[in-house]
Amino acid sequence: MKTEINEITINGIQYVEKGSQVQSVLEWTGEKTIQSRMIGKPVIVRDRNEGINIGRVVLADETGVELKDARRLYYHEPANKKLSWYEGVAMSGLSENSKVSGTVSTKTIISNNYSMTATTEEIYKSVLGCVPNVQS
Repeated sequence: MKTEINEITINGIQYVEKGSQVQSVLEWTGEKTIQSRMIGKPVIVRDRNEGINIGRVVLADETGVELKDARRLYYHEPANKKLSWYEGVAMSGLSENSKVSGTVSTKTIISNNYSMTATTEEIYKSVLGCVPNVQS
């Protein structure tokens, strides 16, 4: 009995048979970078200079990330107290104690030192619905 393998996933990257050669899905779809896989998704971005922001990725590469409908998370506390940091916010949303900025249509973070953490549509929309904190 001959077993055929048409696709395989190694370290989170999917590879498929395309013609006579095997290509990663990233190559096959034209997505060449890790950052480009996040385009269109709601994420929390952590950057040394810009702090913690949430938004939908429009562009992303090794020089930075551009978010649409973005908010800065000045003080973030996960809704689920058993979780911590901004990863906890990505999984459970914000607590009532959190402080966020108003929503800006576009925010570009110029940095080669940032991270993106995926979140859900539901959590992203809940953060957009938070009342912005005003400066005193």
